[in-house]
Amino acid sequence: MPWLRRTANLRSASVVAAVEYVRAGGPHGRRVVDSACLRADEPAEVLAYWTSRYGRAVPQPVKRGVADAVRRLYDERAALKYDGTGRVWRMADVLDLTHPRPTDDAQSALFGWLLDRRHDRAASDPDAVPAELATVRAWTALQAVPADRRRALVTAADGRHRLAAAGTTWESVAGWLGGPLDGDVWSALVPSMGYMALLRNLRNLDRAGVSDDVAEAVAARIADPAQVARSRQLPFRFWSAYAATDSARWVPALERALRAATANLPSFSGRTLVLVDTSASMSTVGLSARSSVTPVQAAAVFGVALAAKGEDVDLVGFATGTFAHRVRRGASVLREVERFVARVGEVGHGTEIASALASSYAGHDRVVLVTDMQTHAEPRFRGVADRQVPARVPLYGFNLGGYATTVLDAGGPGRHEFGGLSDATFRMIPMLERGEDASWPF
Repeated sequence: MPWLRRTANLRSASVVAAVEYVRAGGPHGRRVVDSACLRADEPAEVLAYWTSRYGRAVPQPVKRGVADAVRRLYDERAALKYDGTGRVWRMADVLDLTHPRPTDDAQSALFGWLLDRRHDRAASDPDAVPAELATVRAWTALQAVPADRRRALVTAADGRHRLAAAGTTWESVAGWLGGPLDGDVWSALVPSMGYMALLRNLRNLDRAGVSDDVAEAVAARIADPAQVARSRQLPFRFWSAYAATDSARWVPALERALRAATANLPSFSGRTLVLVDTSASMSTVGLSARSSVTPVQAAAVFGVALAAKGEDVDLVGFATGTFAHRVRRGASVLREVERFVARVGEVGHGTEIASALASSYAGHDRVVLVTDMQTHAEPRFRGVADRQVPARVPLYGFNLGGYATTVLDAGGPGRHEFGGLSDATFRMIPMLERGEDASWPF
């Protein structure tokens, strides 16, 4: 479980796996559930998944594992960030169900405040908030500032420090101000903003007219490999930020960040064929309800990144026909992804997987197929991959659409299908190929 959550960076999969592990009767369930939670909203996710699937009778290993995670993860800043009133499971609900023992007086006071907040008993006077909760007191004081004085407070000399002391996020400040954030407000917020928040707001920073000094500080953070690693951002997030920006000043930083994020993509021996589906269905919807990145864009990021590493990778786009996309070693990944995406529609809009395999496979040592598998559920599709690619050659299908239909005889020798796409799933390829020696990383 630690590998799945911390190395593969798979949040929902970790929660589901932990719950199902306990349900199946696995030993040390309490420890497994605890290890699946890395963020303060995840204890609630564990309980939400269990109760939605198996009802309100929650077994002790789940309760105790969640309680352990609560003691480790619940602090003032986490409470202010994740205990939104619109959430189905509030932090107080988790406390009521699992009864964790506080680690100290400060956490005991926090638990009491969360319960009071859940039941609309929380004090509106900062002086009435327990002294142990300095961040909550500062946040409560901000809520008490009259609306017409709030913008002046943010831009005052100590405004940045007051916002930071109150554990605010840019979203909460925007709601608190009740209006758009201008350059002065953004400049005050930037030092305390998290990595993903900066990445999501590059266009807003440009439009608000932040100074070059502020922009340079933001770019330095975005490009810092250590911060990229800690952020656990999927590589296509950097493409999304690049596609959304209005100016070129962020491009060098985003390029360096993307290269850092894809540095762990595996090295493959021999020749690799990467087939990316460019059919209409790969461009019509985002990867998720909150993402504007389409499946073909995400697939292009990984295909181009592999090819740009200088390995023997043939990148091919396909729909009704195919096109070869050559990537110069060391080329800008962002520019090449942009060039690849611009070719969508060049060879039609259908999904001719069999034809693409037949025309592109040329003795490669492995084939990587990235598609939504939106093809016809007809008998003629069964075994398509085996007819075009020899059984001895591994074929990896990344299903970005969730369709049950597949051209792979998944589970057969050398045939593997994955749901979704990330650098972690790509790292599964060399592990599967050396699976005979059982040298797994966990």
